[in-house]
Amino acid sequence: MPTSSRARAKRRIAALEEELESMRQERGGKKRKTTYYVAQGRAIRRMVCLYTSLEDLVTENDRRYEYSEDESTVEYVADFPFMQDRLQRGYIEFARTLPWLHTKLGSLDHEESEDMLKKLKKGADAARGDDTSSLKELVAMWVNQDFRPSPLVKPNDKHLRGFASDICGKLLCPAEWDWNSDHVKAGIRDRTSDYIVSENSWPMFTYENYTINRDNLEEGFLKSKLLVLAFKAIFTSPSSAKEVDGDGDGADIIENNRRARRKSDQTKVKTCVRFALSSVTSWRTVDGDFDYEAFWNNIVDFFEDTPGPVARRRMDKLLEWWTRKIFGTNHRADLTPEVVSHMSVNTLSQQRRAMEDAIFDSD
Repeated sequence: MPTSSRARAKRRIAALEEELESMRQERGGKKRKTTYYVAQGRAIRRMVCLYTSLEDLVTENDRRYEYSEDESTVEYVADFPFMQDRLQRGYIEFARTLPWLHTKLGSLDHEESEDMLKKLKKGADAARGDDTSSLKELVAMWVNQDFRPSPLVKPNDKHLRGFASDICGKLLCPAEWDWNSDHVKAGIRDRTSDYIVSENSWPMFTYENYTINRDNLEEGFLKSKLLVLAFKAIFTSPSSAKEVDGDGDGADIIENNRRARRKSDQTKVKTCVRFALSSVTSWRTVDGDFDYEAFWNNIVDFFEDTPGPVARRRMDKLLEWWTRKIFGTNHRADLTPEVVSHMSVNTLSQQRRAMEDAIFDSD
């Protein structure tokens, strides 16, 4: 049946408007999803891995799952090389940090999962950039306060840091050498073959009081004030880093104990402090002969690749030390029913009940 051109035009306009609104909603949904993934990704470089690609973590988990389903393989776990074990531990921490991730990956096709990981990485790298930028100024301030160098380390300039600065050089100096020796100092600054500064040496800034026991290099390792300050600045707040003597204040102790015991948190801090003390002006993997990614892996391996149960207990004690140092201690285990029964909340309740009973009996 014939219709007027005006009526047809109106219906066409209405259909186009409906299509446009649908496109707007779809675009808005994609934008919200992007914002969510980027925000969630900010935790990854802090809690999971500083360098490893997220795709490699997912690929290793998929490969291992496929391997485990093969009934012809028995004792398959022992067959995985150490590097692959490291990737798998990274994926487990990845899924623990973002509890929705594992299920989400199973529901997405390849392109969708790639897009999600790309957005997570964007947030992760942005957070790493924020942290290194903050520590660039904070580390300079802490070094100036504690060591009073002359000239002072400039908060907004890294060109005179590294081994060009006497105090930064002392903190970056490998534990096996004495920075106070003019011969050592000249060899490092001239980058001679006898004094190669690489990730194979532990820097002095990682040690308590920046001193070492050459007969026991584990003594005081990863207990320096500078590391504690940096951890607090990144994981609690910059203001909380004003005081590190003694134990923490115990705020949110239950949740924070769980967070503080994550080895990757502390590993990230040590790598970022090393970067802040160096003269490198932009984030990179290699600085001269020093490979930051290998340094990161060395610290992770220190915690995870222990030679036996005795060393494992020492690691647990070190993590407990970090928990106390950052978040304090609590004594909730000592709050037995007997102890609680004598406290004011319980006493007040008993007194109210007694007064109520007295009035009832008088009636």
